[in-house]
Amino acid sequence: MEEDGLLPRSTLLPPKPHMIGEDDLIQSDSSVTPVVVFSTLVAVCGSFGSGCSSGYSSPAESGIMEDLGLSTAAYSVFGSILTVGGIIGSLINGKVADLIGRRGTMWLSELFCIIGWFSIAFSKGAWSLDLGRLSLGIGVGLIAYVVPVYIAEITPKNIRGSFTSVYQFMICCGLSLMYFLGTVVSWRTLAIIGAVPSIIQVFALFFIPESPRWLAKIGREKELEASLQRLRGRNADISQEAADIKNYTEIFQGNSEDRFLDLFQKRYAYSLCVGVGLMAFQELGGTNAISFYASSIFEAAGFSSNIGTISMAIIQIPATAVSVLVADKCGRRPLLMVSATGMCLSSFLVGLAFCLQNKFTSILVYIGIQGFSVAYGLGMAGLASVVMSEIYPINIKGSAGSLSTLVKWSTSWIVSFTFNFMAEWSEAGTFFIYSAVCCLGVVFVAKLVPETKGRTLEEIQASVAHF
Repeated sequence: MEEDGLLPRSTLLPPKPHMIGEDDLIQSDSSVTPVVVFSTLVAVCGSFGSGCSSGYSSPAESGIMEDLGLSTAAYSVFGSILTVGGIIGSLINGKVADLIGRRGTMWLSELFCIIGWFSIAFSKGAWSLDLGRLSLGIGVGLIAYVVPVYIAEITPKNIRGSFTSVYQFMICCGLSLMYFLGTVVSWRTLAIIGAVPSIIQVFALFFIPESPRWLAKIGREKELEASLQRLRGRNADISQEAADIKNYTEIFQGNSEDRFLDLFQKRYAYSLCVGVGLMAFQELGGTNAISFYASSIFEAAGFSSNIGTISMAIIQIPATAVSVLVADKCGRRPLLMVSATGMCLSSFLVGLAFCLQNKFTSILVYIGIQGFSVAYGLGMAGLASVVMSEIYPINIKGSAGSLSTLVKWSTSWIVSFTFNFMAEWSEAGTFFIYSAVCCLGVVFVAKLVPETKGRTLEEIQASVAHF
């Protein structure tokens, strides 16, 4: 890497007299067209639905337990089985996206989500609730990979970071919507509302183009050019961009096939370390512990759980919106470092507050948790997925993406499962551990994560794989 984490230029292709980004072709790779905007909005319907899935169990808890007579243990199974489904979805998401395309995978994921939502809405007992929640998890596991990858593959390089970050922004919006609507509607109505984004996306997918990169991967060159022309605008000159996509893809494909063991070749070690590492640090810093158990954390500190959790739901949206707005101006690395540093300091403040156990404990815990939410939203929440969607070469993207999202869901489960046991041991110690993990995350970003803004996907992928 060179200069403050910037990637070295790839020597994969010889210099050309007209390169993407020069004045004469700037419209091909820098213009924001209505088709790009619409396609992104359709794709993030999936992430909005993911947020609804994550946010559903908390407001629905009392209603479901009362109406169906579920025990606390039975409802815990219902809540946690979403993660099991996510792990299943992660095992297959990359391969499915390579086999049936990005649009086909989004369509399949929403079928799982629709089945899951309606199974929950019309449940008469625990088994149908759990099957519905499992189906939702599989759909969300597919979405976690295919949505950021699709957006990254269709957007011009100068807006790719911001547009891909919308993925996480919509998750926050979906989660907050479930929390607020859950206070005024029944759990069955809430489940039907949760299905609406999925139903919208199923129909809207027929009106957006397939990813040009996937079309290049499977050799459908005429469709690649038609899709790229539609995305860049009728009058845009796409010849150079289309040629680069085809040439890079051919060379990537010629080096190795997308088999799992191929991931562990030396040339892919760096990109795999960055992608998997970011997914792990995103979760191991305690994100889901705070998200899932915020009420009990506030109660343990003597602070109002209602005020605390409502504040969290509200504050995450503008924090993530800031990340969307500045991702392509400030770059990925600075935002990730600021985010991880803020998470580190906020967790340390919460741990210190529990150590002190005085009249300031409650307000310090409140400030620390809100600070963590803001810091997480600024970078780690969305930009980890942005970098993951950018950094893997097309020939290993399916297997590498599956591994990355599998690590994300697995570490998410570990954190959510262990939190109560760790908190019983020591609340202060638990947050000091999270702070230490976030500190390691700062070092990881500073030393290993490259800056990818302003580069085409092909340039990034060729550089990190040393082609």
